[in-house]
Amino acid sequence: MNYAIILAAGSGKRMGTHIPKQFLDLAGRPVLAWTLTAFDRADRIDRVVLVVRREDIDTCREQFGKKKFPKVVEVISGGAERQDSVACGLQAIPQDADVVAIHDGARACVTSEEINAVVLAASERGAAVLGTPVTDTIKRVHGDQVAKTLDRSTLRAVQTPQAFRRDVIFRAHRAARESGYLGTDDTALVERLGEAVTIVPGQADNIKITSIEDLDMGLHILEKRGDVTPTLRIGQGYDAHQLVEGRKLILGGMHIPHEKGLLGHSDADVLTHVIIDALLGALGAGDIGQLFPDTDAAYKNISSLTLLARVARILKESHAQVLNVDATVMAQRPKLSPYIKQMRENMARALDISVDLISVKATTTEHLGFVGREEGIAAQAVALIKSY
Repeated sequence: MNYAIILAAGSGKRMGTHIPKQFLDLAGRPVLAWTLTAFDRADRIDRVVLVVRREDIDTCREQFGKKKFPKVVEVISGGAERQDSVACGLQAIPQDADVVAIHDGARACVTSEEINAVVLAASERGAAVLGTPVTDTIKRVHGDQVAKTLDRSTLRAVQTPQAFRRDVIFRAHRAARESGYLGTDDTALVERLGEAVTIVPGQADNIKITSIEDLDMGLHILEKRGDVTPTLRIGQGYDAHQLVEGRKLILGGMHIPHEKGLLGHSDADVLTHVIIDALLGALGAGDIGQLFPDTDAAYKNISSLTLLARVARILKESHAQVLNVDATVMAQRPKLSPYIKQMRENMARALDISVDLISVKATTTEHLGFVGREEGIAAQAVALIKSY
């Protein structure tokens, strides 16, 4: 009988979120759910012990317990350090267990093939760990001085799972506890016993999610494998504002010299407004009036770029990526072409995307209609997003 200990007792301080990283949403599921799915699919794992924070036990039993992940037989609380949490997990492993695999719950992109390979190697040789070749040149330093260049052909970056015969990992943790040794991983404890640890080739995709950028990388990996299928969605926006005296003319976050400006509750940036509406429409999240109503004093004279940045956060939280925005401003005057480059840069910065993904065009209406009579300015936009 082979067991796995999944460590999910971290607080997520390095992630900078109030939610621990293992519970953050990744393509519509918690990070930890992807991890447990891989272990459910691994033929060489029979049972799983999940180690979490004490305050998360009840929630985790409900979300990640046996009803949803059949191999999870225990959900227990961890300790102050990673090594303490592993020790807590080991206490739940029966004496007749064969191999114990230990894995970081935040490594959500591990594959069942990698799990099977490292467990098989541990069964045959006592201890094994996934490792990848080091591609950077590594220097040993003293202070800020290089002491030696290491031969990277002899170096490996190790990952989890790390797997051990039960007696090996129990002896290693007992020896560490008795001597007060604190290691950075479990193979370090086994090495202190003089036991050999076999390197099993791992994959660079087996990343540990420790930052928001890692979540984006995780999405890319899952998409590349076909574990998630993105949907392309299109939205469109249209808006018009009256030109009046005594207001600044703001378009695309720029103050454009003109004798009149646009009337509105916010800065009345009609160009940014239609891009907001196009993005919200693509996401199916309502419109600018619903999210930022003109009856709310909080939005009085607010910069529309601030609102666009908030929409960017909504997109990110919804695992949606902006692929393209195309907008047209309709104004008889003033001439807008000198300002378009800066408009694009302003809005790209607010959305945290490349400026190449935003197109802005300006046109007149040949003196026709309210735009041609210079009574107002209109704009329209379409947006394409990729949603998971």
